[in-house]
Amino acid sequence: MNSRERVLAAIHHKEPDRVPVDLGGCGQTGINASSLYALRKVWGLPEHRIRICEPYQLLGEVELDVLQKAGADVVPLWNRGTLLGTTGACTKPWEMPDGTPVWMPSDFEYDVNEKGETLVYPCGDRSAPYSAHMPKGGSFFDGIDRAEEYDEDHLTPLEDYRESFAVKDEEDCRYWEKESVRLSEHSDFAVMGVLGGMGLGDAAEIPGPFLKHPRGIRKMEDWLMAHILYPDYLDAVFQMQTEVMLKNLELYRQAVGDRIQVIWVSGTDFGTQNGLMQSREIFQKLYKPYYQKVNDWIHQNTSWKTFYHSCGAVAELIPDFIEMGVDILNPVQCSAKGMDAAFLKETYGDRIVFWGGGIDTQATLPRGTAKEVYDQVLKRLEIFSKGGGYVFAAIHNIVAGVPPENLTAMYQAVRDFRER
Repeated sequence: MNSRERVLAAIHHKEPDRVPVDLGGCGQTGINASSLYALRKVWGLPEHRIRICEPYQLLGEVELDVLQKAGADVVPLWNRGTLLGTTGACTKPWEMPDGTPVWMPSDFEYDVNEKGETLVYPCGDRSAPYSAHMPKGGSFFDGIDRAEEYDEDHLTPLEDYRESFAVKDEEDCRYWEKESVRLSEHSDFAVMGVLGGMGLGDAAEIPGPFLKHPRGIRKMEDWLMAHILYPDYLDAVFQMQTEVMLKNLELYRQAVGDRIQVIWVSGTDFGTQNGLMQSREIFQKLYKPYYQKVNDWIHQNTSWKTFYHSCGAVAELIPDFIEMGVDILNPVQCSAKGMDAAFLKETYGDRIVFWGGGIDTQATLPRGTAKEVYDQVLKRLEIFSKGGGYVFAAIHNIVAGVPPENLTAMYQAVRDFRER
């Protein structure tokens, strides 16, 4: 099997010739540019500036030589725009706080203040207030709460969020078509379309780091309380977001056709380490109908499999995910309460694909020994790979500062398992 055939088998719950691997296939299976730079060095690959494919998290572009060395099978079809509102090509040289040399989008504009914080302008517009910041010594950005106080008695959800959701233009469509042809017809990798746009209540998007002047309920604590205080506000936002998403899906289908195998739909986290962000009842009432509508459209009009990312203890929601048409669940946070790997595979493995779960990126990968990493990867592969329905990836992105020997131990374990 080639990479595309391998992934297709796995996501159709068939056992492929070997376990598929994802490194860098989307914004939640990637690697921080700092760790990528170190990995290239330890693998003896040419050293050069790392191209940043997702500046908010400072994820590095995983090039062909790294894909081959890692045995990876998936590549991303990115959008032109980013969470910081930039759209330019990565041609601006920059050094991360730890000295890692990278290429940032040409319209990336920032300042460094007296505390050593890096402050970013949305859309590269220096006339707008800063929209994201990174503390001194940091390795990724966080959004800044900038919205003015809202009138609780006169809420205006459609006006507040209209700028957040836009129908894509012809330039986007041409870009999708060109890139999908390049990725699909000139390689045998599986292609994940990272369209986005359906992350209902996504904590990275609510503050609006890509907007010059966000309005309305934007602080995450206010947004979470709005589930109880102003559910009609959220419902109006979700309805508008879904309507725009369906229009963009049709444009995307026309542009890429069957040149992608997986579509990244949502990155909203519904879990914490120990439980749900909201009750299951709230999820079923506010979120599920809109996700169902989008998934139904995708399944009725394309051959794509739907990819959903949700961190945390979400085992309670997996039956709802399956019912509303989620094909693939990521990152499979096995360290969270109720997310035991064997339980998940045995209970749901024949009805939903697990994409992730391969190594704990909170503790084992950054702070464990190389042997602990190796052993955990082997154990997870043994559990999840049986009968297909699994793509190996770390639990969320590989962060900065991971010991290079732990990274190599992870991929050595994958290679050894594949060769059994």
